[in-house]
Amino acid sequence: MSQGSPGDWTPLDPTPGPPAPPNPFVHELHLSRLQRVKFCLLGVLLAPIRVLLAFVVLFLLWPFAWLQVAGLTEEQLQEPITGWRKTVCHNGVLGLSRLLFFLLGFLRIRVRGQRASRLQAPVLVAAPHSTFFDPIVLLPCDLPKVVSRAENLSVPVIGALLRFNQAILVSRHDPASRRRVVEEVRRRATSGGKWPQVLFFPEGTCSNKKALLKFKPGAFIAGVPVQPVLIRYPNSLDTTSWAWRGPGVLKVLWLTASQPCSIVDVEFLPVYHPSPEESRDPTLYANNVQRVMARALGIPATECEFVGSLPVIVVGRLKVALEPQLWELGKVLRKAGLSPGCVDAGAEPGRSRMISQEEFARQLQLSDPQTVAGAFSYFQQDAKGLVDFRDVALALAALDGGRSLEELTRLAFELFAEEHTEGPSRLLYKDGFSTILHLLLGSPLPAATTLHAELCQAGPSQGLSLCQFQNFSLHDPLYGKLFSTYLRPPYTPRGTSQIPHVSPRGSPTALANGTGQAPKQKGD
Repeated sequence: MSQGSPGDWTPLDPTPGPPAPPNPFVHELHLSRLQRVKFCLLGVLLAPIRVLLAFVVLFLLWPFAWLQVAGLTEEQLQEPITGWRKTVCHNGVLGLSRLLFFLLGFLRIRVRGQRASRLQAPVLVAAPHSTFFDPIVLLPCDLPKVVSRAENLSVPVIGALLRFNQAILVSRHDPASRRRVVEEVRRRATSGGKWPQVLFFPEGTCSNKKALLKFKPGAFIAGVPVQPVLIRYPNSLDTTSWAWRGPGVLKVLWLTASQPCSIVDVEFLPVYHPSPEESRDPTLYANNVQRVMARALGIPATECEFVGSLPVIVVGRLKVALEPQLWELGKVLRKAGLSPGCVDAGAEPGRSRMISQEEFARQLQLSDPQTVAGAFSYFQQDAKGLVDFRDVALALAALDGGRSLEELTRLAFELFAEEHTEGPSRLLYKDGFSTILHLLLGSPLPAATTLHAELCQAGPSQGLSLCQFQNFSLHDPLYGKLFSTYLRPPYTPRGTSQIPHVSPRGSPTALANGTGQAPKQKGD
């Protein structure tokens, strides 16, 4: 496997196929010279005034939000608020919220369709979720309840608005929190209209609006009818998208506030009534609603989603990273002036050797603490903060580029295969298989474990031989293309700040369609 410049890449499969779905995690904003001049002028004159006034209104929301819940006990907050608090505070927050978005440039909110009553559809699902401006959809929905992270309660003003909203809170640090959220959603959705509607963004994260991400099942667990709500920003220039890779928060805010007028369309689709099968299977229900909304939007429904902080897509039976972290690790090491091939890994095949961050630095001859911490974070750590040096050895071998794919997969097998209890041969069990795919393809560990179990069904044991593993990684028509694409890291000259970027045709989606092309680089 030899390294070369990005221009040396050739298509993996020249056979034409259907066009690959767009990468929903990347948003690139291209401005002409005239547009740049316009944004510079309006950004200086208009944006600061708009943002300042919007923050003033944001802080004016706080007294109304505080007044609605002031003096109420936690027991009282378990029931919907009624009476004068509901009338005064609800209307105050609704009016000021519309003023806030108006000041930010959203002069028009066009509504299509008819919002269903809380009895007809206790749950609203809004998509595509593309920006932090999307809460504007709460206004034509009459401020429904939302689901938010518990950590947001500590954010000034935002925390008060969440308490005002009686939001359903989920904590990422409490394993039991998700179960309580499911129970609370079911309780409110089945209250017979007692509670206001609950609004979900079922994608769970922002995309670039070019495809729908996989819907999470939380909004569909109660098995009640839902009303899909479409969000569109039909502006000549897309300044609102806030994707995984693209303009940051401040740039999106500045560009949008610099627009003379921004328009948002909110469309209510007919209520979706689940079938008995969908009521029993939230994942099936979510997938079918996703397809309905994708058809109405005219964009593809994809299996792309975030697993932790990693964007992944389903290829066959496997989830793989859209942009492998292995290349990011290579970038960190090259910036530190380290050539992976010059490191004596010294990992023992089949035997785990756990090392600390200090040992990792000594082994790789790294001295800069920031570089050491950045490189060390790419590896799976145990409860004591140690990593298996076999992981490091395999990653360095893959980045070195001095081995063929056959040699690299053999090395991976030798490092993680274990002695077979019923014979002299060594087999690759689920833990080692999952670790290899996580390192080389960015696959989440549970997904790789499921695939390993399916591969082992063809044999008498619960492990894979070297021949079976290489048939899977080198010769399988689908998975072999993943390995051949991801294990050819492009060379980046020292001193540059480029990183590998998987274009739509180089993504796993394209590989699955037989239209794969080696990834190209994108500047930072």
